[in-house]
Amino acid sequence: MTLIAWRKDFETGFAGIDFEHQSLIESINDLHSRIDQSGGNISGAIRQLSEIHGLVEAHFALEERIMREEGFSRFREHKADHSILLDEILDIMDALNAGEDIDLDKDLGQKVRDWFTTHFSTFDRDFHIWEQREKNNPQ
Repeated sequence: MTLIAWRKDFETGFAGIDFEHQSLIESINDLHSRIDQSGGNISGAIRQLSEIHGLVEAHFALEERIMREEGFSRFREHKADHSILLDEILDIMDALNAGEDIDLDKDLGQKVRDWFTTHFSTFDRDFHIWEQREKNNPQ
């Protein structure tokens, strides 16, 4: 099952970032399908969630480094939105460790899908629009 389908409205207009976002989504979809196939194997699901968390965290670190170097004015808000997703993934892992009954498609899938859909079309697009303006209008 595909957790997140790439859509045209996710595109930022920057080929490198769009490629990285597509690759990240493909990796998350692959890991999510392995979680679905784990058949109730909690330790396997936690391991897959840990991999998803690591992939997302590495991508965010790269994006945040670029924003800091560029002097992006909305860096703090953007970084705070990154933290929301990372915290939600950790919360789900903690719930699984605690033996709580988790519906990974609903509890993880919907949150991740909604977060990426909103983040790509707002925060990431805003950063890349800002960056393009800065390059075209140096002060």
